[in-house]
Amino acid sequence: MKRIRGRNMKRRSFLQRATGAVAAATAAASFPKPAISQGLMEWTMVTTWPMNFPGLGTGANLLADFITRGSGGRLTVKVRGAGEIVPAFEAMDAVSGGTVEMGHGAPYYWKGKVPATQFIPSGPFGMTAQELNAWIQYGGGQELADKVYGELGCKFFASGNSGVQMGGWFNKEMNSLDDYQGLKMRIPGLGGEVVKAAGGNVVNLPGAEIQPALQSGAIDATEWVGPYNDLAFGLYKSAKFYYYPGWQEPATCLDNFINIKKWEALPGDLKALIEAANAAVNHLVLGEFIARNNTALLVLLTQHNVQLRRFSNEILYGLGELAGQVLNDLASRDRLSREVFDSALNFRKDAIAWSKTSEQAYLAARGLPFKYAEPSTG
Repeated sequence: MKRIRGRNMKRRSFLQRATGAVAAATAAASFPKPAISQGLMEWTMVTTWPMNFPGLGTGANLLADFITRGSGGRLTVKVRGAGEIVPAFEAMDAVSGGTVEMGHGAPYYWKGKVPATQFIPSGPFGMTAQELNAWIQYGGGQELADKVYGELGCKFFASGNSGVQMGGWFNKEMNSLDDYQGLKMRIPGLGGEVVKAAGGNVVNLPGAEIQPALQSGAIDATEWVGPYNDLAFGLYKSAKFYYYPGWQEPATCLDNFINIKKWEALPGDLKALIEAANAAVNHLVLGEFIARNNTALLVLLTQHNVQLRRFSNEILYGLGELAGQVLNDLASRDRLSREVFDSALNFRKDAIAWSKTSEQAYLAARGLPFKYAEPSTG
């Protein structure tokens, strides 16, 4: 009972601070400019995404816009895409080193700096977006992520989610687990570690470099996100087999990371505004992917002759067995990774138990072949 009461108090505290931030921003916007001119700040957000890239880059833009407008101009955030100030994978260095104030990317991009970052987003056969958000908000995930990002000199926020991804683009059919042997595949994070264990050669590339590498034959396969983003990148031009489900990334959490000294120097109302803005963007980006993916998939299938394939149960079972071994081994290499992974594992166990009675049971019921209403054409 104490734990539930503590969570409710924490939630009320967050809402009170967010409400205060909105009120303060409204008041600040109504003042003549000279009255607040001394308190104006301008921050730069570097991202790992191409500027304005659908869902990912536009999510970063949305976050910057919410903060800028919500603060009444007290804190203006300018977005810079990958390569404009620093290359995509140097975004964290720019923020932690104080070159810029904030960044936007994905936690597993920083595994080479702090290995525990790769256990924050949902990994192979992990939690769904709803479950991951629940872990972050109510299962101790936020506190652990702050601890991990503290090693990088940053404050962490979940700032978008792609939901269940696709399994990837392949230039050949995947009929068994043996087909991963020698396969050159762009796949980051823990999913990449599992593909390595299956015999593949893993290449880590930022988004803008994937299509040229696939076209040139530098890689044989790639995963990116899902139909909405994959269509925008033109991946269908260089590989025709499109596999599902995205076992490797069932819920990819995007991160907004802020230089810890800059974060701590902010007044409380602006901190609350940034918390609220990230919470809103986290929700809206996921909604956009869900809304856009099926339409994009239909375009890929009907206009670009993409061949949709499902991974066989044999392949999925084999990857699942490897995933458990690989993740456990990686987590055991350092204390912080073990702490994050154990927390996520415990929450995953409870989430699986509940989903059998809720989402999983409902989706099975909805999939029964009964006749249902059709939308009106009038």
